[in-house]
Amino acid sequence: MLTSQRKALIALRLTRDGEIVAKALAAELELSEDTIRRDLREMAAEGLLKRVHGGALPLSPSLPDFAARRSVATDEKAALGMRAAAMVKPGQVIFLDGGTTTAALARALPRDFAFTVVTHSPTTACELERHPTAEVVLIGGRLFKHSMVTTGAAALDAIRGMRADIYFMGVTAAHPTHGLTTGDMEEAATKRTIAENAAATHVLLTREKIGSASPWKIMPLAAAAGLIVPGGMEPEALAPYRELGMEIAEA
Repeated sequence: MLTSQRKALIALRLTRDGEIVAKALAAELELSEDTIRRDLREMAAEGLLKRVHGGALPLSPSLPDFAARRSVATDEKAALGMRAAAMVKPGQVIFLDGGTTTAALARALPRDFAFTVVTHSPTTACELERHPTAEVVLIGGRLFKHSMVTTGAAALDAIRGMRADIYFMGVTAAHPTHGLTTGDMEEAATKRTIAENAAATHVLLTREKIGSASPWKIMPLAAAAGLIVPGGMEPEALAPYRELGMEIAEA
């Protein structure tokens, strides 16, 4: 089999299965594992997949800047936001992540009882400017402009000084084996610290984030209390997460 044929097969399998295990593919094709690993390295260098220990995963879609993301999948994000907002109870302290999906959640929060919102996102805080019952606490720090959230030592110190009842987390990818990931090292560390200081973490996922991986790991899936996903998804797409015992709320 020619190199181009192997790579085409790898791309097809990655689309179909969502994962390549180098050892298994090498055995199936009666090739050396080194040959498959070389193909995977070359495809990763070409930006076609993400190399992981033992094989490869699909790349998570690269995200445009925050302003551009506001107009992407707005109905899906609104539905996720409403489903998440229904989890909030009177008197709770909730932590809202940055991102356009969480901004939709902020707009959907209940207006008939009081609670406290902590966030490290100035854009999320601004969504609550006219909210009648939410007390808003904004975490400061270095602004990561791509996601419009604060990161760094000052943000982490402030986060460690609070305790949230619920953390609504945004990620760029969620994979049953490789967990919850994002595209920036400091942002991953910040999200991990927030989760460590919350009683429960619920992850909001638009459909393109399910089954892919980004470079920086936040935490394993098991560390989250549940996933909030779009309604009407194919059962096979969610099956690996249900098999892990994940609580899944469909919007």
